[in-house]
Amino acid sequence: MPERMVATSWLLLIGLAAAATAVVLQARAQPDSIGFISIDCGLPGTANSVDDATKLSYAPDAAFTDAGSNENISVEYVTPTLAKRYLNVRSFPDGERNCYTLRSLVAGLKYLLRAEFRYGNYDGLNRPPIFDLYAGVNFWSRVNVSSPDGLESLEAIVVVPDDYVQVCLVNTGSGTPFISALELRPLKSSLYEQANATQGLVLFARRNFGPTDATDIIRYPDDPRDRVWLPLVNTAMWDVISTTNKVQNLDKDPFEAPSKVMQTAITPRNGSDNITLFWDSEPQPRFPTPGYILILHFSELRLLPSNAVREFLIEVNEVLWRTSLGSTSIRPDYLYSDSFYRTAPLLAAARYTVHINATVNSTLPPFINAIEVYSVIPTTNAATDSSDVSAIMAIKAKYGVQKNWAGDPCGPKTFAWDGLTCSYAISSRSRITAMDLSHNNLTGSIPDALSQLPSLTVLYGNNPNLCTNADSCKPPKRKSKLAIYIAIPVVLVVLIILVIALLFLFLRRKKQGSTSTNHNTVKPQSEMPMSYASAPLPQGDTYTQSSLHLENRRFTYKELEMITNNFQDDDRGNQIDG
Repeated sequence: MPERMVATSWLLLIGLAAAATAVVLQARAQPDSIGFISIDCGLPGTANSVDDATKLSYAPDAAFTDAGSNENISVEYVTPTLAKRYLNVRSFPDGERNCYTLRSLVAGLKYLLRAEFRYGNYDGLNRPPIFDLYAGVNFWSRVNVSSPDGLESLEAIVVVPDDYVQVCLVNTGSGTPFISALELRPLKSSLYEQANATQGLVLFARRNFGPTDATDIIRYPDDPRDRVWLPLVNTAMWDVISTTNKVQNLDKDPFEAPSKVMQTAITPRNGSDNITLFWDSEPQPRFPTPGYILILHFSELRLLPSNAVREFLIEVNEVLWRTSLGSTSIRPDYLYSDSFYRTAPLLAAARYTVHINATVNSTLPPFINAIEVYSVIPTTNAATDSSDVSAIMAIKAKYGVQKNWAGDPCGPKTFAWDGLTCSYAISSRSRITAMDLSHNNLTGSIPDALSQLPSLTVLYGNNPNLCTNADSCKPPKRKSKLAIYIAIPVVLVVLIILVIALLFLFLRRKKQGSTSTNHNTVKPQSEMPMSYASAPLPQGDTYTQSSLHLENRRFTYKELEMITNNFQDDDRGNQIDG
């Protein structure tokens, strides 16, 4: 096979392989059949890892980010029970902001985001870094892993404004950002009404009271939303109430706590005591006095006799809470999940104390099944207009621009992309008004996506290999060598055949001429050529039709005698038999 054809075949195979890889990566970037996106950050190759506890499949992160490098944690922090997604990390030594993009979402819906960080001394420095985490253009939390074997798990419930969401790691100068796993879970719009378009919820604590095993963590599939419920065990202070019966959610339950969580509860060992819970405020760099949302979950797990009463009050920082009906007392229903909460954040305080006290009418002590505490983060920073984002992403993909082009192009302002000029408005999204691509050594054509933004000013001077119209991008036409490779052998074969045919005719004539010199000859009458061009061709094989000619030659006397049968007269003349 000619070298040109071999090269073309290899290029075709490489192109197909690249296309197939792109399809695989795109497929991996989609939510699974239950709408989950689970990413094993730093996992090499294309094979998924499977979590032993949940049986959920975690995809490599190559389809979600184009920055960073894969690293393995130190062997001294590898244990037989360690989840596979904590064996490796993706590190981001370059750039101030690096992001993951999670696509194929539904704009305006609510999602739970979870990012996990296990340092494991992957870099050999034995110095866990400190850095910031963003959900889109809004600050989420500061990441501060306390020790090499410690796990930092951060959750946020947010409403996404677009059909994608970005999770960004921002270097604050205290070490290289890294991440172990990233998860996204869809939520019903009716759940967690405190999370909306203008504010999100960051998990502070989610505890399941009652399990006697401190390792009994409840999540998917027991919780279809894959919330992580950590057990809180203190048998010295509390008695455990439990049931194997299913605990049902009420209609329009605003939280839908899973049955397995609600099947256990705690109550004071001393029947005359009450339950007291507390936590200390944890200021964030952007929110020195965060507001907290408190959610308490209750379900009566014992079928009480007619003369027994379990009734209690809830007091938070000495403020008595009331139900939606105005009552201060609570009597949970048997095997039905109920919750007690407020939509507005608690008043700012250094410490929050919750008292669950039995009323004077109660014959039984209070109890509690589970608790959730969230801090509130504003999500009022608007992302860049989606059409502008699509255009600039086309530019980035086409030219492979790196710089600081990660995350949202215009926001926050401190992270706006180099070379862009953005306009910011209070009541609408930011817009890209100008883009300077000068002095970037760009090659190729200007993407068609920019034609959708007629008001955008684009500067692309001093890029000599950048063509500004379709004609200037066309490569010079070159004659294909394939025809030459085919024509040369054909011509050679034809020439050889002609030489052989001419040599054969020459030798034959020479032989006939030598024979006729020793005999008398009779000169025949000249014959006109006879054409058989219209004669039918044999069936089957294909033949080339051509004119056939009778040869004009001399005959010996012996030959004429044989031809005329001793010169006998034949009266049939020119009649042809048959």
